[in-house]
Amino acid sequence: MGGPDVNPTKNLRGVLPVFQMPYHDDESIDYTTLDQHIDWIYEQGAHGLVFAMVSEVLRLSDRERRQVAEHLCKTNRDRGAVIISVGAESTHTACELARHAESVGADAIMAIPPVSTAIDEAELRHYYDRLANALTIPVIVQDASGYVGKPMSIDFQAALRRDLGDRIMFKPEATPIGPRLSALREATAGQADIFEGTGGIALVDSYRRGIVGTMPGGDLVWALAALWQALEAGDDQRTYRISLPLSSLVAIQTSLDSFLAVEKYLLQKQGVFPNTVVRGPRGYQLDEETRQEVDRLFDLLTASVYDMAGESA
Repeated sequence: MGGPDVNPTKNLRGVLPVFQMPYHDDESIDYTTLDQHIDWIYEQGAHGLVFAMVSEVLRLSDRERRQVAEHLCKTNRDRGAVIISVGAESTHTACELARHAESVGADAIMAIPPVSTAIDEAELRHYYDRLANALTIPVIVQDASGYVGKPMSIDFQAALRRDLGDRIMFKPEATPIGPRLSALREATAGQADIFEGTGGIALVDSYRRGIVGTMPGGDLVWALAALWQALEAGDDQRTYRISLPLSSLVAIQTSLDSFLAVEKYLLQKQGVFPNTVVRGPRGYQLDEETRQEVDRLFDLLTASVYDMAGESA
């Protein structure tokens, strides 16, 4: 459970983007571009990095997951927190991945429940108990039911926090996000550390309900960092000027594969990625008319962030 020197909230605050996984044309991991992507994310104002769902973690082999986790922690160079997703189809594998993540320097792990087996909350509790007991670093409980699986009850999540302590944190993505976030806050007496995980579409509302950070994709970090700064400063004018086009852009992305397609397109558009390769099978293709709308919204968002920044300079 960790000794007295463990700081369970070390650096786990602010804008913590989930990076996208770059591939060569043969779908092997492009580590050169990954390093450039990590540098770019920090240059845009991020406070850390997350290896999770839009990193295509579920499409990587066990060996690749370990290699990427190790590479990420080494490449990070203490520039911010590193969070590694370890969710797996067996508790044994999840614990092995978690122990490996801690051994290579991760600041926290994040875990979705198994997605191929329908389990009750007693089994799910066993899954998270074993993960927490295998580590000394924080465990972020990810309710990824916006993508996969089914929602976790508020009572279940609150009991994890009550019984396992402040190393248990949350990334709730079940709908309705705002009311459920508030319910989790109230059920934990305002003590739980909660992260927003909707790509930023619910960031303004979630911030006002008490989140400690956001985990958006790694394609619009400059916009999310500016929005976070505006929220921290209480600047409503700048907050809504940024959040409205951002929310419209994220609203186009309605599934995991649509997030992958749009985010990789935007990374290529910004010169960060050389291509938009996604490992298949894919459930979404970015068609020309959607691409045009993405371009229009991207231009509006850019103007909202940088034009207003110039006005206030």
